[in-house]
Amino acid sequence: MELTKHAHACVTLDKDGGHVLLDPGTFTSDAADLVAGTETIFITHEHFDHFDEQLIGTALDSRPELKVYGPAAVVNRLEAREDQIIAVREGDRFSVEGFDVVVFGDLHAPIHRDIPRPANVGFLIDASLYHPGDAYYVPPVPVRTLLLPTSGPWTKVGEAADYVRAAKPDQVVQIHEIMLSEIGQQSVARFISPEMLTPDVALTIVPVGDTITV
Repeated sequence: MELTKHAHACVTLDKDGGHVLLDPGTFTSDAADLVAGTETIFITHEHFDHFDEQLIGTALDSRPELKVYGPAAVVNRLEAREDQIIAVREGDRFSVEGFDVVVFGDLHAPIHRDIPRPANVGFLIDASLYHPGDAYYVPPVPVRTLLLPTSGPWTKVGEAADYVRAAKPDQVVQIHEIMLSEIGQQSVARFISPEMLTPDVALTIVPVGDTITV
């Protein structure tokens, strides 16, 4: 499949004519165009940097063919369009746009004890690529390409390295980077590398707008 990197946690996947959009949030400047260009959206959780509620709600109202998959908290915010939204939870399996999808995970990573942890799901696509949302959840199955969040109030370099070690992917691609400068991104990549903390794999930084094969 082809992965196109968009700002922050947002990516699009294409394979044999199939196309899906993951986590178009308010930090993704071209989210409106991306939503207009898809019929299938996956949302990992309800936070605004992953889920532009107003944008997606408006799109659902005007486009009956558009479908959104996400945890119950996302579905509840869009409940007026119940025939177009599908609640998913850990263990669910479905196929859409030619992709086979398995759902893992349950909660957002902790930020602080005073901040509630919303539901968060990860999507394993074609038994290969895993988008974890905002969590260091390790799927109990092999992962070839892991999308790794590198910035945010819940992330930590040491925990990210341990996450990569536990998941054992063949490839690690940066997401959730918008709070890091270019120097900051390169600094994280220095740690997520065989020379430092992840003996078997290095962090791949894909520039926004670029496409890679995964």
